[in-house]
Amino acid sequence: MHINLVSIHPYPSPQSIPLANAFLKAYAIKSTISINLVDFFIGDDAATCAAQLTNSLPVAIGFSMYLWNRDLCCEIADELRRVYPTAKLFCGGPEVTANPESVTRMGVFDFVIVGEGEEPFSSLCQTLAVGGDYSQIPGVRLPESVMTPPPAPILDLDSIPSPYLTGIIDTSTTPGILWQLSRGCSFTCDFCFDSRGVHGVRRFSLERVESELRHFAATGVSQIFVLDSTFNQDPKRAKKILRMIKKNAPDIHFHFEVRNEFIDREMADLFAQIACSLQIGLQSADRAVLKQVGRSFNKADFTAKVGLLNESGAVFGFDLIFGLPGDTLAGFRNTLDYALSLYPNHLDIFPLAILPGTTLATRGKVLDMKWKSTPPYLVESTDSFTTEEMSTAANLATACDIFYTRGKAVAWFNAVIRVLGVKPSDLLHTFSLWLVEQQGNNTKESDYSDEEVWGLQKLFLEHVFNNKKNKRFLPLVIDLACYHHQYAAVLLAPIDEDYKNNSVTMDQSTIRFKLSPSAKIVHFSYDIEQILDCGEPQILWMHEHLPQVGSQAVLYNHDGQICTESLAAPYISILEHIRDGSAKDSLFETSLTEEEIDQFIEFALQEGIIMNA
Repeated sequence: MHINLVSIHPYPSPQSIPLANAFLKAYAIKSTISINLVDFFIGDDAATCAAQLTNSLPVAIGFSMYLWNRDLCCEIADELRRVYPTAKLFCGGPEVTANPESVTRMGVFDFVIVGEGEEPFSSLCQTLAVGGDYSQIPGVRLPESVMTPPPAPILDLDSIPSPYLTGIIDTSTTPGILWQLSRGCSFTCDFCFDSRGVHGVRRFSLERVESELRHFAATGVSQIFVLDSTFNQDPKRAKKILRMIKKNAPDIHFHFEVRNEFIDREMADLFAQIACSLQIGLQSADRAVLKQVGRSFNKADFTAKVGLLNESGAVFGFDLIFGLPGDTLAGFRNTLDYALSLYPNHLDIFPLAILPGTTLATRGKVLDMKWKSTPPYLVESTDSFTTEEMSTAANLATACDIFYTRGKAVAWFNAVIRVLGVKPSDLLHTFSLWLVEQQGNNTKESDYSDEEVWGLQKLFLEHVFNNKKNKRFLPLVIDLACYHHQYAAVLLAPIDEDYKNNSVTMDQSTIRFKLSPSAKIVHFSYDIEQILDCGEPQILWMHEHLPQVGSQAVLYNHDGQICTESLAAPYISILEHIRDGSAKDSLFETSLTEEEIDQFIEFALQEGIIMNA
């Protein structure tokens, strides 16, 4: 006898981990019922999924339901009801807990589980094993049952066995994982569901945290998305965990959600000492708008705390929401201008969603807000944000996704803004209109590869600098943008460790080479070393003081360090012939002596710029 627990992910990614269902299985690990975890993705065929789920003849099938997978969950369940009517069908998760009646009245599921699922699911397993009545289990709700409160949350989270330490999730087979450090939230933002019902935060012990960290490092995990609504709310605990990471898992990249007000200089430095990125929920830079949704904002303090991150070198980004109560298109553009002035590594911009069960879901009508009644519950208009303005804001968000975030523009964006004499939102609006002319309507960031994004950036910069006043700056601007695009490409490229086995005592006439996958050959209009020596770019000053002499360089990854090696033309020629597959001939087509060629080949091999083919 067994149960299938289904997770439906948005798309294959390091975050496609069935963590919620793994927690259920871990807590019910002593049950006599076997529990199978099954993964699907949005876009999968419902009939095919149903056939896979019925092959093993399960007694019950449960779905972990979120707003993004609700439709497919229901489609699969409907198909199961038709082809395999003997199985008990149920679902749980945030979408169910927020609005259980909307799910039960569909008539597809036998019952739903509301609230935290570990206790109800464990009891369900015991009940099904003996053929008992599951209708009286706290948290289990049948379509016809009276509304009852969800079960009390588990206070001691360590009582839930670790899905990782028990091997339920095999961390040696996935490049990334989700890692839950706490449950709950102490804040009461009106648009969020995290703190509904139960106020406060419960945390896994530091002993468990350290044990899991060591396990992740030992099994080769490369990146971790930390599930903690406010990782740094307890600064002392956060700093301890950051030190644990530095000690036990220095090679893993972490993604944290943090609150700006809890950052101090020591914490900023600790973040900078590990491989990580921070996501900070700014949402809006309008204090009055944030007050309407239960948030506070101190602009001076926010700016100062972000300054600590910038000084330390920590990588961070912001979440922004447009369409909040009282927000306007002009207000959103002001928020965008403020956010970009702080040099975030990236921005994630969303239209407001009125989630069932949140305070806004009950206040929204009074506030004259209109939103979709079906997932993802996006706002269509408010009394201060028209439908057309929401569309304009969405286009601005797409422009920012492509030009700034995907375009890796943080290092030079504000310098371009200053020399053009425009606001960030003005430039992005211009890019949005230009993009429609070039690519048509409904374009989105995911439509483009990184190289295509760079192509769009370059064309647009040529477009906006194509006038008598600004054309003189274009070569310098293109050099800046090109360098940082290539830097990011090298950083993200796979590292081939075989270069460490390269032989450097060889007859070059009998050996062929290849360019390392992480090496990029780049030609510049200016001396790239002089550009980099300037630090934060000041385009007007650089144009007046730097000669346009031209240069060429190779960017490459050497033991995790991104190096920029400016080279004379004959050496670049050798690398280009190697890249293009004509390395043998190149050795005889330069002004270099045979000894100089051999020395350069030896250097390039040792650095990992080239490899034995």
